[in-house]
Amino acid sequence: MEVLSQNTVQDIINESLKKSISYQEYRALVSDLVAKEATTGTEQTEALINYTMLNDRRMKRWDKTIKVSEDISQKMEALNSKQTWLVLTESWCGDAAHVMPAIHKLAELNDNIDFKVVMRDENEDLMNEFLTNGGKSIPKLILIDETTGTVLDSYGPRPSKATKMVNDYKAEHGKLTPEFKEDLQRWYNKDKGQNVLNDLVKIVE
Repeated sequence: MEVLSQNTVQDIINESLKKSISYQEYRALVSDLVAKEATTGTEQTEALINYTMLNDRRMKRWDKTIKVSEDISQKMEALNSKQTWLVLTESWCGDAAHVMPAIHKLAELNDNIDFKVVMRDENEDLMNEFLTNGGKSIPKLILIDETTGTVLDSYGPRPSKATKMVNDYKAEHGKLTPEFKEDLQRWYNKDKGQNVLNDLVKIVE
């Protein structure tokens, strides 16, 4: 596989940024898709349309209810370098519906952070630079130094505790079952975005 130069990666990121939207625009897009009974991405199946509807409800809930501790707030407010946080996603992605509102809560705490959203299927070159175990798993957050264009880090598709749950289950059972996926949703509901907040604060400290 060809290893791309840093400049090429930056070019790919810059091209994707031209197509990016804000989190607020993304939320409006998802709500609009629900009204039209549609979804983002190249596939328009009944299942994916239903997931988009479910995720719109999830994001509405998390946008209102995720709480950021004073400790995390102070650490985020101390960030003094300008960064772009660019996330690859699709409206049907269950993990994204839980993770993105938490990312947004952190980005809101510091004017130095510009949180942008792009669709995975429309940005294949970018996605291919940030695969997870060879797969196009989303959401994937890319943290970029705004001054130099350097990629500082990436995060996702799941918070650390959920990732461990998935990896442990796959190691024991070979694949993820519908029952496990329900358990994972219950974990997200119980965690209330805190694992994402703690993970990201460790990255930016």
